[in-house]
Amino acid sequence: MSSLVSIAEDDPLLEGDFAKEMLRQMRALDAYDMYETWSAARILSPFVLTKERKAEIPVIGDPDEVTMSRVKAYYNALSFLIEKNCGLMAIPMVNLSHEGFGRAVISVGKLIVMDKNLRDVHRFGFKTFEQMNEEASKMVDKAVAMVEKYKEVAKA
Repeated sequence: MSSLVSIAEDDPLLEGDFAKEMLRQMRALDAYDMYETWSAARILSPFVLTKERKAEIPVIGDPDEVTMSRVKAYYNALSFLIEKNCGLMAIPMVNLSHEGFGRAVISVGKLIVMDKNLRDVHRFGFKTFEQMNEEASKMVDKAVAMVEKYKEVAKA
C-alpha cells in the first residue's frame, strides 16, 4: 500500500452505502475533475489518518479549506443516509471557526438527531476505514431511532 492510499483497493467496505455516498460527496467537491481517474480507495484515503500521517500533522494548527470540505462531505453523507433510512429530509449544519473548532448538527424537521462538537479539525480523520464506517453506522442508526421515537417532531 502506498503512502497516498491507506485503504485496500479491494476493501469490501468500499461497496457499502456509506462509502458510495462519501464518494459521491467527494466527487461533488472536485471542481477540476482530479478524481476522474482516481480509485475509490484513493479518494477516501485522506479520511484515514495512520500513525505516520497523524505524526506529520502539527498538534496545533488551523485547518485548510480542503480539510474543512472533507468534514462537510462526511456530515453531508451521514445526512443523506439518515434521510434514506427514515424517509424525511435530514439537514446538516457544520459551523467551523478558522481555528478548527465548531459544531456539526443534523436536523430532521425540528428534531436534532445528531450533535457533535468539533475540535482540532485540522486532524480530522479515523484510525482505519473500518472505524470510519462503524462510527458512521452508529450515528445513522441512532439518528434513525430518534426519528422513529419522536416522529411528530421530525415531521414538524
